[in-house]
Amino acid sequence: MSNNDLENWTMAVGVFIGATALMVVVRMFFLRRLSNMANRTVTRVDDLVVKMLNRSYLVFKLAIAAYLASIFLVMPESWRLVVSRIAVASLILQLGIWGDTALRGWRSQLLATPGDGARKASSTILFFMMRLVVWTVAFLMTLDNFGFNITTLVASLGIGGIAVALATQNILGDLFASLSIMLDKPFEVGDFIIVGDALGAVEYIGLKTTRLRGLGGEQIVFSNGELLRSRIHNHKRMESRRVAFLLRVAYGTSEAQVTAIPAMIREIISSRADVNFERAHFFRYGDWSLDYEVVYHFKSPDYILHMDTQEQILLQIYRAFQREGIQFAHPLSVVRVAGAHDPVGGWPPAAPDPGGALRH
Repeated sequence: MSNNDLENWTMAVGVFIGATALMVVVRMFFLRRLSNMANRTVTRVDDLVVKMLNRSYLVFKLAIAAYLASIFLVMPESWRLVVSRIAVASLILQLGIWGDTALRGWRSQLLATPGDGARKASSTILFFMMRLVVWTVAFLMTLDNFGFNITTLVASLGIGGIAVALATQNILGDLFASLSIMLDKPFEVGDFIIVGDALGAVEYIGLKTTRLRGLGGEQIVFSNGELLRSRIHNHKRMESRRVAFLLRVAYGTSEAQVTAIPAMIREIISSRADVNFERAHFFRYGDWSLDYEVVYHFKSPDYILHMDTQEQILLQIYRAFQREGIQFAHPLSVVRVAGAHDPVGGWPPAAPDPGGALRH
């Protein structure tokens, strides 16, 4: 250090003071501008950036300024290496603090929004794991910056992580499935879902299991991993219901009545404001009935309202059939009793043998 003259020291001190002042002024400028912007907007990104800038520490600015000042000084390479490593470590720690501040601010905003407690608990675990990753990476980069060989440490952590993952793969699978449910939101508490042959309202979403309340009042418990591997029908997000049903009319109904039935059904359903009529067709000769297929769309996902509307439509069709003398079909089979004049061989009669006369 004695090899430096007054000019070198003057330049170094000037760069140190100037760099520190510049970083402080730039931080204050951006902090003021972003704070004003955050007060005028409803977005959350600018709020997070303001929180990050508030966690900018002077000691890290001094370390970086000292490195810039050391460039203008003559010093041993070992000293220069120490100063540069301290500056890089300061930058790594400052970035780690910013990342940790952003994650904690994001978590606070998420917890402040209305929502179910189970999903918030899952998000807390997620943010803890993300913060752990941030600080683990920062720690390893700091060790590597100071010359430690982290290859063996990283390999040991990898082997240990694999062993832990194999031992707890089911638990970890359910945990990550819970995080997937929290991020992707295929359903929420209160949604009515169908999973395989089980159906019910979602009552609880936990870190390992999700619980439904079945129609019979029983509780149905799924592991989160099993749940995400299944096909889920979410009825709460249904905007409308497509309803299709059959009407079976008795054989013997007159041609005029058979022809008039589709128009009669169209008039009944189209008169309602809460449904959109699609079609009504005589589409099949059944074994014991003339079959009509009717399709309409109910404009609400509410199941009770849908059943009330279905009931009213069916009652109107029943009354219309009674007025027109149209009979509903019911399952039946026809048994024919042989009469005195029926052929001896039964019904239908056997075909005559054209070669019989020749044999006689």
